[in-house]
Amino acid sequence: MFFNSFRFLIFFPIVFIVYYLLPAGGRLRKYWLLAASYFFYMSWNAAYAVLILISTVVTYACGRLLDPSGKKDAHSEAASGASTAAPSDAASGETPASPSDASRRKLIVAGSLIINLGILGYFKYFNFFTSGINGVISLFGSNARIPALDILLPVGISFYTFQAIGYTIDVYRGETEAERDFFKYALFVSFFPQLVAGPIERSKNLIRQLTLENRFDFVQARDGFLLMLWGYFLKVVLADRLAIFVDTVYDAPETYQGWYIVVATVMFGFQIYCDFYGYSTIAIGAAQILGIRLMDNFDAPYLADSVAGFWRRWHISLTSWFKDYLYIPLGGNRHGKVRKYINIMIVFLVSGLWHGASMAFVIWGGINGLYQVIGAFLSPLRKNVPKAVRVITTFILVDFAWLFFRAGDMSKAALVLKNMFAASVTPAASDMTEMAHSAGGLRIFTDGSIFECGLNPANFVCLIVCLLILLISDICRERGIRIRQAICNLRWWFRLPAIVIIICAILVFGIWGSAYDAAGFIYFQF
Repeated sequence: MFFNSFRFLIFFPIVFIVYYLLPAGGRLRKYWLLAASYFFYMSWNAAYAVLILISTVVTYACGRLLDPSGKKDAHSEAASGASTAAPSDAASGETPASPSDASRRKLIVAGSLIINLGILGYFKYFNFFTSGINGVISLFGSNARIPALDILLPVGISFYTFQAIGYTIDVYRGETEAERDFFKYALFVSFFPQLVAGPIERSKNLIRQLTLENRFDFVQARDGFLLMLWGYFLKVVLADRLAIFVDTVYDAPETYQGWYIVVATVMFGFQIYCDFYGYSTIAIGAAQILGIRLMDNFDAPYLADSVAGFWRRWHISLTSWFKDYLYIPLGGNRHGKVRKYINIMIVFLVSGLWHGASMAFVIWGGINGLYQVIGAFLSPLRKNVPKAVRVITTFILVDFAWLFFRAGDMSKAALVLKNMFAASVTPAASDMTEMAHSAGGLRIFTDGSIFECGLNPANFVCLIVCLLILLISDICRERGIRIRQAICNLRWWFRLPAIVIIICAILVFGIWGSAYDAAGFIYFQF
């Protein structure tokens, strides 16, 4: 059930109305949202609800086993009959962990990681690793092969797995208490707005909000609704329009050369931004209407003046997750510069693998890690470079890396790179149209051939105008100006027509497909 489908536009109002009709803070609200979340997830494949349930049960049980208060409660009867005189450590409520207890806790965390990452690894990486093993076997002249399996990747498995693992580690570190209410915890793992593509929430932020004692707040709901509208604009007006050109070129990389590929790669940089930013914004807005605040996932990333700055603004929930649960445990920057750079490369290589079971994604992650290492060495020189130049340079570097991300596999990425820098017509060109595509020189901007990639002149003008709106919005965000707040501050007789105009513009200029074929979100595949 995509956010931009008719099913969701029916589903969400029903969830919203029933939610606020139920008593605030009562169990019925919790059960209602949990049922709605599982229905939302099962709309893709009902069988895979078993996987999210397994992850939920395992991490819930591990949390209870890790919680020191659980151990204390188990012996509360015996303790009640004991003398009230107690050592100062016991009186403080904290008991030093024995070596055996520390080992037990580590085993619990390890068990949670093995089970959750094992499930993720099987569904997402089994064929990737077996193909690598088969390649090694072939080097020794053997014809033995591990057969590939026909495995359908469950939607959002990487997101909810990381969220559940983060909870286990937080409880182990003592940063959050273990949740005793199983249904409340299950709702934390499966909360439908952010279930399949984030933001990857932290337990200390989301679980405490799931008491669901909030009453309907018109101002908060109105702000959430405007957020959803902005998300729909980003997705159906911008991302899906950009996708037409990008897919035309990247789905036939042998046909296009030169500036066709350059333009398509630049467009993909904006497509993936608008697509993922759009999803996150709809998710945050929908949750806010239900009285729940999710973390921001984007902060005008293409205005960053360094690649490191870009990653502090892009997919913030994942970047911070890797920082807290991988980079810092590896040692962070505490053991010298060499170790710091190694840790950065490890994080970005793992991040690349997290995004997809292909060497192209690993290369994409490695390139971004390498950018940061090189950027650290060049930082003294960058201070004298104008910010506008730094921002443009950062965009070019990030966008070049996106080429590997969009290609999806190394053979296709190699072909795209080859054709991007090709300077002449290929011998395989069989007609004038194909020859024009192959040449891909600057004349594609003047002879009209660029309009043969799915977007006619009217759609190109619409695209440019909408990208300018996005740029203005990001600049306003950068300067602390809230456009939504400005709309809300209008008198109602101005505000209401403004909202109606926005809705009509999304309906008129959105890319809906034949018979309203809702386009999926890019990050659903991860």
